[in-house]
Amino acid sequence: MAYYIGIMSGTSLDGVDIAIVDIKKDADCTVISATTFNFPSSLHLLLKRLINDSHCHLKNFGELDVALGQFIGHAINTQLSQTDIQTGEIIAIGSHGQTIYHCPDGELPFSLQIGNANVIAEITQITTVSDFRQRDIAALGQGAPLVPAFHQALFSTPERTNVILNIGGIANVTILNPKQEVIGFDTGPGNGLMDAWIYQQLGQAYDQNGNWASNGQINDVLLMKMLSDPYFSQTIPKSTGREYFNIGWLEKQLAQFGENIAAIDVQATLNAFTAFSIANSVKQYTPQTVYICGGGVHNDQLTQTLASQLGNVAVSSTAALGLDPNWVEAAAFAWLAYRTMNQKTGNLPSVTGAKHAVILGSIHSA
Repeated sequence: MAYYIGIMSGTSLDGVDIAIVDIKKDADCTVISATTFNFPSSLHLLLKRLINDSHCHLKNFGELDVALGQFIGHAINTQLSQTDIQTGEIIAIGSHGQTIYHCPDGELPFSLQIGNANVIAEITQITTVSDFRQRDIAALGQGAPLVPAFHQALFSTPERTNVILNIGGIANVTILNPKQEVIGFDTGPGNGLMDAWIYQQLGQAYDQNGNWASNGQINDVLLMKMLSDPYFSQTIPKSTGREYFNIGWLEKQLAQFGENIAAIDVQATLNAFTAFSIANSVKQYTPQTVYICGGGVHNDQLTQTLASQLGNVAVSSTAALGLDPNWVEAAAFAWLAYRTMNQKTGNLPSVTGAKHAVILGSIHSA
């Protein structure tokens, strides 16, 4: 057995996904155990405040980095205690960390994640690989998305074009066309704007099954206005995050729209906005099937709207390909840790725009 642990804390800020994965070779990965550990309210509040405001005292920043590392480390130990796998059987942890700010197109490009890997390695006594995005950015890439290499290894087929769609806070796609290099990019908002709006209006963390949106009316004028955002006309490679598509962005859209819209109708329009922006990004590649993973797979209203926009394109989940849609991203970071530990490159220049393939991440030995 060759066990690796993948840790993912995405833009939805709902918690930390932990997947224990048996990786025998690039295309042979089996998830042995997986759990989501929800953030305690105090940690969630601090992370949300930092991401939304992008300002803090350096002492608070350092403490939050350590606090998140402690939370992840203890969660891993808890996860292992629920299995028959011993600490010494884990080769490495791949920890994505929590993205605080993603800025690959600035004068001095960077992507900042917290969740101190030294702390994780110390608590777990397992070698921890972290900071995956920076080396790709140093090689002039976007640093994101990084999961398409994993998608290619596990989900490519020689006879058809498949699209793997991850719907987290931000949505990203991987185009697996056997006749060309892999394409992957962030399509724009996933669950993030819908989550932010329902939290502001109703105090709920998310719109379960899209039920609130399903009872509202889509405002076509507002929808078209949001779809005209310059991000959607940018050429690839491209990536984005909550520092761009956030509640402030939405409030600006509503203010410029100039008409009062019922809150429930805003939610319905946001749901359609996510589905339309994804469909517009995907249709040009004429896929046979779109396989969904991530939290958005559970939003029935979103997936139904997306399917209607994609027309004859089949829509399924990655479960049809043998991997539970809830654990694809966590498994991907276990796989990236496996690549790093074996001195293999982890990025795809055709996706990120990097000038060459590089070995990703920093290794913190146990």
